Amino acid sequence: MVTGDQETRERVLNTAARLFAERGVERVTVRDICQQAHANVAAVNYHFGGKDGLYTAVMELAIGVMRSTTEAARDAGAGQSAEGRLRAYIATFVDRVTGSGRDTWIHHLLMRELADPTPALTLVVEQVLKPRMEYLCGTIAEIAGRLPDDAVVVRCALSVQSQFHALLWNQALPRIATGGDTTPASVAAIAEHITAFSLAGVRGFAQSR
Repeated sequence: MVTGDQETRERVLNTAARLFAERGVERVTVRDICQQAHANVAAVNYHFGGKDGLYTAVMELAIGVMRSTTEAARDAGAGQSAEGRLRAYIATFVDRVTGSGRDTWIHHLLMRELADPTPALTLVVEQVLKPRMEYLCGTIAEIAGRLPDDAVVVRCALSVQSQFHALLWNQALPRIATGGDTTPASVAAIAEHITAFSLAGVRGFAQSR
């Protein structure tokens, strides 16, 4: 059973997550959060020990969801060839980033954290980014016929990930170019394009050897 205190804590946490992702931690005040969460301004200190503690709690929540996304991508590709695993990985991330999945605020929060790091970045790197890159590099290495720590493989993995970041421009994309929309109907086509583009590049490096 959820108590009143627990409900208030969740409301403050979820509101803070959205505001931190939209504006960045420095541009959000405790008063902003509590007003939108319909909570007493003392709630942040009571539940989180202050704004820094609240941000840490938001990042821990984000890390949990990001880890589950990586696990979902791995599960989707289980038992498949390396190319099948890459296809499943891309489809999972496109779905999450474009908003077909839940918790799209997390991607915006991560981009802000990377651009303006806080001590929480160390946790993100160790618990999310390194395991994610290890899996992706292992998959790409198998396709390219190279070692996972080969510089070409690492750059290919970064290239794949960077295509997801571009999808965060979803409000501006339709104004930039025709076909740049990220509507639910276009998600599968976007995933297929990124897959074809990425596989062509990785295979090219395999042939260049």
